[in-house]
Amino acid sequence: MGTGDGSDRTPPPRADGSGHHVPEGQAPEEYGDHRGHGDGDDHEHRSRWPLIAAAGAAGLYAGVAIAVLGTETGLVPPLVGVALAVLGAGLLLSGVGGWLREAFLVPARDHDATASPESRESYVSTTVLFLATDVSTFGALFVYYAFVRVGAWPPAELPPLVGSLVAVNTAILLASSVTVHYAHAALEAENRRRFLGLLGTTLVLGLVFLAGQAYEYYEFVAVEGFSLDSGAFGTAFYGLTGLHGFHVALGVGAIGVLCWRALRGHYGPDRDTSVATVSLYWHFVDLVWLVLVAVLYVGASV
Repeated sequence: MGTGDGSDRTPPPRADGSGHHVPEGQAPEEYGDHRGHGDGDDHEHRSRWPLIAAAGAAGLYAGVAIAVLGTETGLVPPLVGVALAVLGAGLLLSGVGGWLREAFLVPARDHDATASPESRESYVSTTVLFLATDVSTFGALFVYYAFVRVGAWPPAELPPLVGSLVAVNTAILLASSVTVHYAHAALEAENRRRFLGLLGTTLVLGLVFLAGQAYEYYEFVAVEGFSLDSGAFGTAFYGLTGLHGFHVALGVGAIGVLCWRALRGHYGPDRDTSVATVSLYWHFVDLVWLVLVAVLYVGASV
């Protein structure tokens, strides 16, 4: 029974981003299915945004490939590829934006809850699924590069690819993978200062890598005269490295959000879902770069 002054009234249940009730003590990102059916439901969260982003990425790069094929061979109208690429880009941006909002921005408004192991596992599993689809996107461009290598090699437009710049960029990206790993470990050990320092270092290293790649492009285009129009190899080189650079830029943005939330104390040993998923993505980006260096930079010189 209430006393009449409202002091013992039970607070209304909170709601997630979809308007569904969230049990007290849980944040929206930790409460299983965002499409839940009310309080007490223990549904597993399944996000649609990574799949939308993956479909958009596939459409974008398939459209670019069709446009290039149509321009070179006339088998298909290039505008078909352009239209598909525009549609794919829209889906990709929508998927990434929705994913960031769901996994980062909405939980940031209610960050004091303890993570559910089931919810954390679901987010990580969804990220792995997204990365698996991303492998096929890179794989398609690697197949194109393989066809390029079937012809006369090396092409006349091949610039000096292996040098100190690519070595430094590789070292920087590998170092960033180490720092993000130990940042997560520091979070699990409740060492906030070390966590913040290593996470900030990862962000700086990612930005330095992007600057290094931009400078490499400048050297190739302005000094060597090697551009996207420099034959089939130029298309393959800039397609693969540009796609990877785009992924790095997305990762840098995600790490920037992690830093912003970390400074506000949103993370802890049992509240690390976002840190775990972004770390997984960043390790994937680093692994792809090693394959690129081995196949595209060193392999092109063989």
